[in-house]
Amino acid sequence: MRTELCDRLGIDYPILAFSPSEHVVAAVSRAGGLGVLGCVRFNDAADLDATLSWLDAATAGRPYGVDVVMPGTEPAEGAPADLDRLIPPGHRDFVERTLLRLGVPPLAAASSHPGVLGWLHSVARTHVDVALSHPVRLIANALGPPPPDVIARAHDHGLVVAALAGRATHARSHVAAGVDLVIAQGAEAGGHTGEIGSMVLIPEIVDAVGDQAPVCAAGGIGSGRQIAAALALGASGVWTGSIWLGTEEYRSAPALREALLRAGSGDTVRSRIYSGKPARLLRNRWTDAWATDEAPAPLPMPLQNLLVADAHSRLMDAGDPSVVPMPVGQIVGRMNEVRPVADVLAELVTETDEALARLRKIA
Repeated sequence: MRTELCDRLGIDYPILAFSPSEHVVAAVSRAGGLGVLGCVRFNDAADLDATLSWLDAATAGRPYGVDVVMPGTEPAEGAPADLDRLIPPGHRDFVERTLLRLGVPPLAAASSHPGVLGWLHSVARTHVDVALSHPVRLIANALGPPPPDVIARAHDHGLVVAALAGRATHARSHVAAGVDLVIAQGAEAGGHTGEIGSMVLIPEIVDAVGDQAPVCAAGGIGSGRQIAAALALGASGVWTGSIWLGTEEYRSAPALREALLRAGSGDTVRSRIYSGKPARLLRNRWTDAWATDEAPAPLPMPLQNLLVADAHSRLMDAGDPSVVPMPVGQIVGRMNEVRPVADVLAELVTETDEALARLRKIA
């Protein structure tokens, strides 16, 4: 299972693994894939710098990447305190009423969370600055192509620039902007995602840009048979995410782990309540509350995440599997046991080889 992507990224297998956990990222890279660290959780550039320094050592010289969240054009935005004043009181009241109804206790004053400021374009730019001071191999953007100056700086540093696409038209604009690797992300994926299923989307994007840039398939991929299917559809590799939430290295809280292990593939929902943009989340009592007639419309990014930041901390700390707020894809139905990253990746490779062998026999 070797494609052009392996040579381009310096990896053994065309398996890219997004995770907010540096431990997962390091383990994937050491096992022959490309771990990609989600940077959005880092409010402080110094914290990100320290984490990437740890990764530099923990990956044992193997390549890794980073994922940022920034729109292609720089929006006008104020300081977090100014943005906070844009949140309507009615939205705050709804959040507090819902938490009370769900029996979620308040946080200690010292535990108050400022929100994930990585949704802000200005903060994402600091993530890029830090990343370019480390030997990262790839920089991916969850919201399409990064701004032109970011792409140029990344190319000057020898990085591969990747961007997620939910439509063929998006993929064409990504390549025109200078993106080197298009990630065709189907609706089954966790986190920010479009509306088109992977089986339809992947060949559409391959047909649109595959002669100009390699395409990675994403969305609902958690087995070797699915990787083989993605390759058969024309992809040069796969971008995986949710499947790594069930690994030992992810080190999730007990309530989150229980919620993920007992969820089926139908236990997710696509909603704007997490960040302000459509994202697939674990469906539970918290997401159900936002689907009632009483609920206000979610605010645009980054206001929605600022609104629910303390609520997310409280929901996680509550220790109740029925309310944990978590982006996850439909592949959650396959996450039935906790295993080391290396075992998961080895199984993906073996299953892919077996599936490709079966296909050759059919041909």
